[in-house]
Amino acid sequence: MDPVDAAVAALQRGEIVLVYDADGREEETDMVVAGHAVTPAVVRTLRTHAGGLLCTAVGPEVHQALGLPWACDVLADAAPHNPGLEALLPRGDIRYDASKPAFGLAVNHRDTFTGITDEDRSTTIRALAQHAEALPTRAEADARAAFAAEFRSPGHVQLLNGAHDGLAARQGHTELSLELVRLAGLPPVATVCEMLDPESGRALSRADAEAYAARHGLVFLAGTDVLAAFEARARPLLAA
Repeated sequence: MDPVDAAVAALQRGEIVLVYDADGREEETDMVVAGHAVTPAVVRTLRTHAGGLLCTAVGPEVHQALGLPWACDVLADAAPHNPGLEALLPRGDIRYDASKPAFGLAVNHRDTFTGITDEDRSTTIRALAQHAEALPTRAEADARAAFAAEFRSPGHVQLLNGAHDGLAARQGHTELSLELVRLAGLPPVATVCEMLDPESGRALSRADAEAYAARHGLVFLAGTDVLAAFEARARPLLAA
């Protein structure tokens, strides 16, 4: 089966898929799962078998409608009132990506306790997916009010804001994972976690990530596979 088709089917079943970004970029493999399928067991697998930073990507239609900013923009706006913040902002020194870092806010669902447990994080992430699914039926003001009623910030679920033009603008795991859940017909919310080598603490090699996928019966695919599917999907829209 085509790797993208296999990944889409797996995501629709609520399974984890493994996505390698690209040679010459981060050269990392992330575990990816659709937001609606994140259970406490999934969180436990990501933190114990992947070991990197557990984040949740949200599509531009979500963070734009809700007015959720990028973290670097929040820091830039706060810098005039907080000496030292401006010096912390990226200055084109992110070696693997010249675009704006995807980091947004970090949130907790208001029904959680500390927000960090497997159950608390899965509660927050599933609620994010439910909220994203309901967005098209809500007026913007109502959607923002509903979001504020459910979530608070800061919290323990780190959001990643998808680029407005998706993979046409940026080819990171944020955009790759969002493209896959879109192809799966799911809300544009995906949870990702980098796979680290348990011995060295460095990024797990592509070969070892592929071997892990084979041992556990998971789909492995590369960013080039997803990018090709994105271009095929976008081509008819550009021609119209």
